[in-house]
Amino acid sequence: MSEMVLLKLGGSVITRKDSAGVIDSHRLSFLADVIGARQERRMTIVHGAGSFGHPEASRYRIMEGVGAENIGGVYITHSAVRSLNEKVVDALRSGGCEAVGVHPLSGAFACDGRLVFLECRNLAKMMDLGIVPVLHGDVVFDGERGATIISGDQLVQYLGRIMGFRRIGLATDVPGILDNGRVIPVITPQNAGSLTLGDALVPDVTGGMRGKVMEMLELARAGIRSEIFHVERTGDFLDEKPHGGTIITGEGDDE
Repeated sequence: MSEMVLLKLGGSVITRKDSAGVIDSHRLSFLADVIGARQERRMTIVHGAGSFGHPEASRYRIMEGVGAENIGGVYITHSAVRSLNEKVVDALRSGGCEAVGVHPLSGAFACDGRLVFLECRNLAKMMDLGIVPVLHGDVVFDGERGATIISGDQLVQYLGRIMGFRRIGLATDVPGILDNGRVIPVITPQNAGSLTLGDALVPDVTGGMRGKVMEMLELARAGIRSEIFHVERTGDFLDEKPHGGTIITGEGDDE
């Protein structure tokens, strides 16, 4: 049986983050063709919300918690990201990928902003059947806050640990993690403290590039490496070829 692959498509890759609710149709079509040409792989895809979720989550202050004054934001924010998920799934299916959308709102639970449970047995069975589950950043209910936002990067970190993925890739709109414009080839828990990661220029309620690296460092501490690369190198990642990006890994694994 083939090795399981977990692929994250950044919100800035599949949407135009400076224009609310606008798809980057060129990139999405490109990704659908790349993934569809490799449909024999056992794969789960996670995508970010981009301009389909961050504006709504910010407007309703979902990350601060949910109560009577902003409860309507749960439906509105989830509707936005569900709409994006449907567009991503439709594009993937048009490219030949047997994709099916999975909404974390229905099967996840958080505590004080951190994902503590996500039903994964269905995802494993889907992959066994040749189906590609497609999850996304979403509103989920939270034992402390009422509800919160769980990012695609949190989902990647959770799935990587719980499901035992050993090939984890994050497609972004930059060639890797940058330092003065140059790609950092390897990040470990030991050298991460010396990095300066800038904030996004557009609203990102889930932490942007800094949040992404922090989540992947948690995987590295658990002995699971991840790779961050430019979206145009997605095929190289899936084919296990060099992609010129950043590897985030544990101590002593710096290849």
